[in-house]
Amino acid sequence: MVKRKKMWLPSPPRRPKSKLPETVKTEVERRANELVASVIKPKHVNHPPVDQRFNYLVDISTKWYRNYFYFYAKYHCPAPNAITPFFETGFARMEYVGDNTFSLSYMRHTEQWWEIYAGLSLDECLRAIAEEPHFIP
Repeated sequence: MVKRKKMWLPSPPRRPKSKLPETVKTEVERRANELVASVIKPKHVNHPPVDQRFNYLVDISTKWYRNYFYFYAKYHCPAPNAITPFFETGFARMEYVGDNTFSLSYMRHTEQWWEIYAGLSLDECLRAIAEEPHFIP
């Protein structure tokens, strides 16, 4: 049996983190909550289904965590064998990269964030979240 020799390899350089200004933080939160209230909730949050076996969407929320701004969908599990009555899952993530630009990611079926846009403005991010099929909660 042959043992392989271990060796160090260089890792790819990480993108430097930019300091998130408080003004950008409040503006993003305000505009995103307006989008949620005026477009996303009326479009995707509906009345409970007649068939009580399946989960259904009951709320959309947003939250900052470090340089990331998340959009969350809250689902209700009405089935009698449900582990918990509610659960939340993220469906969109904006990462502040500096100079009022963001990277935009969506949650894949593998439960990993997948970045599909880089260097977008706030307007472009919110438009993509509202209109593109990757960001359906």
